[in-house]
Amino acid sequence: MKRKIILAITIFLTLFGILMITSSSSIWAEYKFNNPFKFTIHQSLFAFIGLFLMLVVSKIDYTLYYKHANKILLVAIILLILVLIPGIGMVRNGSRSWFGIGSFGIQPSEIAKVALIIFVSKYLSKNDRNMDKIIAYSLPILGVIVLVFLLILLEPDFGSGAIIVLSLVVLIFTSNIKVSFFVKLGIVGIIGIVGLILVAPYRMARIVAYLNPWSDPLGSGFQIIQSLYAIGPGGLFGLGLGNSIQKHFYLPEPQTDFIFAIISEELGFIGIVILASCYIILFYNVIKLSLCTKDLFGKYLSFGLIIELVLQTLLNLLVVVGLIPVTGVTLPFLSYGGSSLLTCLLMIGIILNIESKEKH
Repeated sequence: MKRKIILAITIFLTLFGILMITSSSSIWAEYKFNNPFKFTIHQSLFAFIGLFLMLVVSKIDYTLYYKHANKILLVAIILLILVLIPGIGMVRNGSRSWFGIGSFGIQPSEIAKVALIIFVSKYLSKNDRNMDKIIAYSLPILGVIVLVFLLILLEPDFGSGAIIVLSLVVLIFTSNIKVSFFVKLGIVGIIGIVGLILVAPYRMARIVAYLNPWSDPLGSGFQIIQSLYAIGPGGLFGLGLGNSIQKHFYLPEPQTDFIFAIISEELGFIGIVILASCYIILFYNVIKLSLCTKDLFGKYLSFGLIIELVLQTLLNLLVVVGLIPVTGVTLPFLSYGGSSLLTCLLMIGIILNIESKEKH
């Protein structure tokens, strides 16, 4: 039953994402590419490939990832290094974080998400009883996480790096590790985040925009203000599918990180409740599966994958409603972006395989 629910909601969210990308991007795509369905075609292609790969991955024994975890992580690190080399990595929106040709691109940071979750899940399942020995067992795995985070930060892509670190910290927290260690880690993390904000002016601008977006309404605060203008008029039933006002060159590239604002504007509170219910049901069923999984690696792996999706969803929604600074994090399954969609669907494929193995 869990399998059917997880699969049905995943497919629904993917198809709903294509529908909302079509609605939110049509004006911008017509203006920029003279084709209102430019983004729809791209996302549909990635959705078809992603759903096919999800079904294929759901048939692959997840214990293979345990055997090859080190190799998978090594490949991810090599890709993160290669993308930083001019001529190999593509620059988009000021970040050298893409491999690709033309408008098609793949982000190695998305691959790194899955690779690190697999690696950390293997490490925790092997050393679960020893994680309270900080120096010998906890610090080495944190060192690997920091290395990947720094490589992603060089692109720069603070949003993806933050999601990865937060997800893995939550995953490690579920192991047999002392709570006092996380208190110390949290203090170091706060100091590090403050330092990263101070050395990058654009991050400070995002903080200022978060605290008072109207202090610079045409600059750093523009995106948040337009997002709130989209959410506000939605009311109970919204303005109707396709009737968004903010997508008419007010909210920049609304099909990406801020697609939730357009959903709120067009479908209103009812649409938000339906969408939120789908996410909650999906997350609940996977977390329940994780808790019931007997194999320790499968337990850590399924929990790590779903907690990454949970945190990514929460961070995106908090940004869109102006509760935290802009991070550039996509909304899983819905935002335009082939790399993000493929990664989300591959994660679900792995989870489905864990579910099928657990039944036997």
